[in-house]
Amino acid sequence: MSFSRAFESLFLALLLLGGGILTQVGCFSFNFPNFTDQNPVDLLMFSPNSRISGAAIQVTPDVNTKSYTINQSGRTFYKKQFRLWSKSKGVAASFNTTFVFTITPLDPNTPVGEGLAFILAADAALPESSYGQWLGILNAATNGSSQANVVAVEFDTRKSYPEDLDGNHVGLDVNSIISIKQVSLGGYGVNLTAGNQTSVRVVFDGKNNTVSVLVMSNGTGEYMPVIMSLPLNLSDRLPEKVFVGFSASTSNYLQQNIINSWEFVGDDIGEDAELLWVWITVPAVVIVLISGVVFYMYWERKHRERPEDAYPMIEDQIRGSSMAPLNFKLRELRKATGNFNPRNKLGQGGFGTVYKGLLANKEVAVKRVSKDSRQGKQEFVAEVTTIGSLRHKNLVKLIGWCYEKGELLIVYEYMPNSSLDKFIFGDEKLGLQQPPLSWEKRRTIIHGVALALDYLHNGCEKRVLHRDIKASNIMLDSDFSARLGDFGLARTIQQSDVTHHSTKTIAGTPGYMAPETFLVGRATVETDVYAFGVLVLEVLCGRKPGNQSEHNDYNNGIVYWLWELRREERIVDAVDSKLAGEFDEDEMAGMLVLGLACCHPNPHQRPSMRTVLQVLTGEAPPPLLAAERPDFVWPAMPPSFKEDTDNAFIKSQLTPFTALAGR
Repeated sequence: MSFSRAFESLFLALLLLGGGILTQVGCFSFNFPNFTDQNPVDLLMFSPNSRISGAAIQVTPDVNTKSYTINQSGRTFYKKQFRLWSKSKGVAASFNTTFVFTITPLDPNTPVGEGLAFILAADAALPESSYGQWLGILNAATNGSSQANVVAVEFDTRKSYPEDLDGNHVGLDVNSIISIKQVSLGGYGVNLTAGNQTSVRVVFDGKNNTVSVLVMSNGTGEYMPVIMSLPLNLSDRLPEKVFVGFSASTSNYLQQNIINSWEFVGDDIGEDAELLWVWITVPAVVIVLISGVVFYMYWERKHRERPEDAYPMIEDQIRGSSMAPLNFKLRELRKATGNFNPRNKLGQGGFGTVYKGLLANKEVAVKRVSKDSRQGKQEFVAEVTTIGSLRHKNLVKLIGWCYEKGELLIVYEYMPNSSLDKFIFGDEKLGLQQPPLSWEKRRTIIHGVALALDYLHNGCEKRVLHRDIKASNIMLDSDFSARLGDFGLARTIQQSDVTHHSTKTIAGTPGYMAPETFLVGRATVETDVYAFGVLVLEVLCGRKPGNQSEHNDYNNGIVYWLWELRREERIVDAVDSKLAGEFDEDEMAGMLVLGLACCHPNPHQRPSMRTVLQVLTGEAPPPLLAAERPDFVWPAMPPSFKEDTDNAFIKSQLTPFTALAGR
């Protein structure tokens, strides 16, 4: 399109926009008898996981897969805001809304939870961590705050608080999940979780400031007398304009939350004063916008040919791969993540922040490299060029990447169960605790990580040192299978006869780093094995590894603790109490010894990952260990012979390191 054509099109669009602003609308109303492709569903907004399916709104995921529906929340709103009250006119709008919903247990033999709500909210975005008892309405940070700006009529299916009447009630929530009034529905013959369609009408009288709730009888097909009615001045609780819609959630207790139909009728209290302001300001705004666009087009055309600070070598390496990942455009990833909306944030580390996104109707995880990272570009290069060429069932799959306008982005497959540390330790920031992992799942996860690490050390064309094995870098798919991720610190060893990578900057995570790392500034297969051993111990013990310091305090953390318990012949006492004794004691003791063997202070004495796998599969017994904890001595004394050449540790004199790069 030419510059003049673009200018004319923009000018016409702005004039039409101005005309549209000056046009008063009629009654604020809409009606969705059902939700199909023929209906204008583009008039609705959906949070991630909410969608149209089966001619209905699935407020939370409607699939028969427990791992996908556990701990979910969702919101659906009408796109256009409703003017609830007018400060200049001193009036409040009245409205009534009728909707039909169905709550169905995912498994009829298990309890359900948590509930569904009709809400009026200042912000359409789904609050972070609003699953479970929060019903998608609020979260722990906003609950009880006047700044929450949300009012809800909840249909609660679980007694989550002592204040709840039961698991089958309707309540009115005002900036808090604790209802100001509740009514049990059992006495009205309504069972919210029976899988029946429930028809509800919510009426707000703006003149008298009262809200009423009516529910239709399943037997007669007519609305029963008002179930709940109480005074409520919405202008004291909500801003003038609000979004109207629905929210719902699940926890470890699951249900399907479905809206079958929805009608809304409200007063129009449009502002004449606002229209006068628009008449005066729109022409000026149009002129300013046109001037801005003209300047932008001139600047963009002048700088169009300026080469970006690109990495042609990276592109060559990625595109040269037989299974090259996709090169996404920045605008695609911005759209997929809601412009990197904080509410889509999955986690954050030293490398950058990870966001949940939706690309081509497929959920993905997008890592945005921090611009403040001292080694951001180097880690980006390492991750894309390393993991991009790897294919293994226990590695996180790299889908694509993007480098544009200074943004470094990596796209991975989405892992529904997040990272392993959330299940071992819970989410400390949010005060959340995931259900404990069983012994069988922990054993399977350890085996999966071992397979991945053996592949990196022995199964690749070029050996890969991961250098940052830890619980937060172990992702869990829908079946709780382990996927090793985060290759930002990984290094490829080009020569087949070299087993180490030298560096002046010690990289890794304190607590997982082998004691010799602090002295020689070298990453080896043995330092990876050490970190794996620490991981094994924390998974089995449910205890964080503790911090190793630059002063090489080998007597620090979980490894020292386990050696002491072994000396006292009570190593099984270290097992996570959350397992409640449900494990094979001999097998557990053997795996704890294997973890200690991987953390041997002498790197020559650590087993290779090939040997580790043989122990895990029962093909070899656990390694023999001394009863007392060996001292850390450097240089380490090599054994008189060594059968496993994978563990070869080549001596070399290295320049002392200059910094510790913790992760």
